Amino acid sequence: MKRYNFIKAILGWVFRIVFRIKYVNRENQPPMGTPYIVCSNHAHFFDVVPIGLALKPQIHFMAKREVFKTPFLRGVAKLMGAYPVNRGGNDIGAIKKTIEILKNGGCVGVFPQGTRCSYIDPALTEPKDGIGVIAARAGVGILPVCVRTKRNKMGVFRKTEIVIGEYLPPEKLEFPELTGMEKHKAITNLAFSQVCKMNNEIERKPLPPERTAQILEEINRKMHKQK
Repeated sequence: MKRYNFIKAILGWVFRIVFRIKYVNRENQPPMGTPYIVCSNHAHFFDVVPIGLALKPQIHFMAKREVFKTPFLRGVAKLMGAYPVNRGGNDIGAIKKTIEILKNGGCVGVFPQGTRCSYIDPALTEPKDGIGVIAARAGVGILPVCVRTKRNKMGVFRKTEIVIGEYLPPEKLEFPELTGMEKHKAITNLAFSQVCKMNNEIERKPLPPERTAQILEEINRKMHKQK
């Protein structure tokens, strides 16, 4: 934990300068010692860093397995507490690892979009239900976090806001009238809708429809390759 805090201190200065990071509503964080899942949009490779900097506990993020094939990236990922996940299917091992971290009082970070979705309104993407599965099985709450920018992607010397949403405690995620996949989907949609709402609280110049369609097609192609 000391090493992690040292890394956070160094990266904090770098990212505040390079990406003009501003933290919003940090008081919404649950008390230290509370296990929870961070649910965030994913528009940049380095999203994980400012999210981790914004929150008090160490956040263990799921990272695609390809990251761990490169020595440098593998070293950085491990220092940040990340662990590999196979995005091409139901990675039972990664889900068990996530639940184990939560059961031991830790916090994990999940990007329900499943891949980077740059320049696009996250509300136009379909979240994966894994976050709902994990929350239901581990019995923990979810903290919605939005990486908010004018272009829906972090840019050098462009303002980036890390907005902490209202914490959703386990009792808000019970959905007693639902079971199985329907319950998991309801949990996922509730958490991700909060992320999308925060993202749309600022004005942006809309993308042309043809560009939006092109980006969505690229995202769908990436997701198809992962299967």
